[in-house]
Amino acid sequence: MDAIGCIGTPVIIAAIVIIFILASAIRILREYERGVVFRLGRLIGAKGPGLIILIPIVDRMVRVDLRTIAHDVPPQDVITKDNVSLKVNAVVYFRVMDPNKAVVEVADFYFATSQLAQTTLRSILGQSDLDDVLVHREKINQSLQHILDQATDPWGIKVSMVEVKHVDLPAEMTRAMARQAEAERERRAKVINAEGEYQAAERLTEAATIIQAAPAALQLRYLQTLREVAAENNSTTLFPVPIDLFEPFIEAYAKIRSSRK
Repeated sequence: MDAIGCIGTPVIIAAIVIIFILASAIRILREYERGVVFRLGRLIGAKGPGLIILIPIVDRMVRVDLRTIAHDVPPQDVITKDNVSLKVNAVVYFRVMDPNKAVVEVADFYFATSQLAQTTLRSILGQSDLDDVLVHREKINQSLQHILDQATDPWGIKVSMVEVKHVDLPAEMTRAMARQAEAERERRAKVINAEGEYQAAERLTEAATIIQAAPAALQLRYLQTLREVAAENNSTTLFPVPIDLFEPFIEAYAKIRSSRK
């Protein structure tokens, strides 16, 4: 029994060592993961997905996630080109395109991209007017995406999209913009009203020309007006009298006054 025990102990120790070596040598990577392998400190390359065999103690692997990352840029204090103080936040969508560069070229690509997004956001908005920030936001998003993509390309990072989410205006600026919007609406209302008056005057001029060419049309218009008044159940009855009937009396009165002078 002692002999068996003496033989069994080394076997157990050897089995534990083998299991430990296998556990440290085998890695399983998911479809969206890559393993950047270093052998004695030298870059071997990215491997995966699937089963990866490493040399224990000699090899070291760094996992890299290739999925798109949505990073929320915290609110930044920005002073625009026309000296308006704002608080602006954004979201940046990026992913690792080259795992080797993402591990070797930068210490922490996530932190580096986050800091670069904050500084670029302040820089771009500081060169823009308030109206551009509020109206031409798509143009600003494209500028941010282009600058970030160029800056992170040496790190193996692809910035696919940048969106400015919220622009927080000061209270006094909000009130000023509300007054400006109200004044703009009043201006449009007056312009529309004036345009309507102008078009109505044009139509009335055309109608007067037509009636002048056919005097009977004026009598028909009088009768139509009388019908509209009578339809309202009014007790007052109107009898339209053409002005032309009074013209001889007006002319005679004018002659009498001139003769007396």
